[in-house]
Amino acid sequence: MDPRSPGPWPRVRRAEHGRADRRPARAVRNRAGLSAARAGGGRGATAESPLALKRRARKIHRVLAEAYPYAHAELDFRNPFELLVATVLSAQTTDVRVNQVTPELFRKYPDPRAMHEAELADIEEIIRPTGFFRAKARSVHHLSQKIVDEFDGAVPGRLEQLVTLPGVGRKTANVVLGNAFGVPGITVDTHFGRLARRFGWTGSEDPIVVERDVMELFERRDWTMLSHRVVFHGRRVCLSRNPACGACPVAPLCPSFGIGETDPGKARKLLRFELAPGREGLHAEMVANAASAASIRQRTEAAASAAAAGPVGGEPAGGPGSGPSGNRGLTNGGPGTGGTGDREVAQ
Repeated sequence: MDPRSPGPWPRVRRAEHGRADRRPARAVRNRAGLSAARAGGGRGATAESPLALKRRARKIHRVLAEAYPYAHAELDFRNPFELLVATVLSAQTTDVRVNQVTPELFRKYPDPRAMHEAELADIEEIIRPTGFFRAKARSVHHLSQKIVDEFDGAVPGRLEQLVTLPGVGRKTANVVLGNAFGVPGITVDTHFGRLARRFGWTGSEDPIVVERDVMELFERRDWTMLSHRVVFHGRRVCLSRNPACGACPVAPLCPSFGIGETDPGKARKLLRFELAPGREGLHAEMVANAASAASIRQRTEAAASAAAAGPVGGEPAGGPGSGPSGNRGLTNGGPGTGGTGDREVAQ
């Protein structure tokens, strides 16, 4: 790869950026009034029209689809119940950590009835590394009971039913519907909400308002994959504290360009997971085998976990498993490290 290239994507013209607007992302509040520095070219620029916003949003999605042909749900699951439980467990931790504990959990308790009949203390002990294990164990135990009592032991496939389960909110419900039932939905976690505001798609901090605003911009059939691609981009490039603006494939379309590092060389050093410097082979493999990306990710996570110090079961709650920084030895590591985390326990 050309060392001057801003990232593993085709180079983009950057002369059009001009002097970057370094306002914080919160400055981009009104999705009809985009940052003049990027969308209009000056203080007196006309606000972006709803039609122009929709066209720009869809262009961003096309670029992200090209950049992440392997985007997928990063929680491991084989059926709707496993995805539901895994998503509840992902609150305030990482997908990597959840994927480390769920094989044992589902080996012992493979369905709602078995999970409901389990001892609460046993569930707590298995999921302890994910943090907040007592609250999560109660949610998993109680939602399993409700599935058995009210839905004949099968995870319901409607949003209004899913959100009645303990510990399940719209985010979790949309994850399950989109990935286990094929029902399109927008999943607004911390990453998605942050990028939606940076892209100027919404000005709200309220996940429900963000979901509604973004739905208006895209075809319903695109909602689930849009969620995956935006979250992938937020974990790898458009980071919370140090966005790699100079290595971003959507930079020409982004009103927030300049809030992070704009020098291409420096920005590339900020990229994470398969896009990180030195991991070009993994990235190429994931692009070439997009349909098998989940298997490649699982293999990478397993290798990283084997190299990490200490067994999973020996970590205390609130330790390494309780937040994104807890994946020791996985910095710029496997693709799933960023976690579906940053969710609240009641999702």
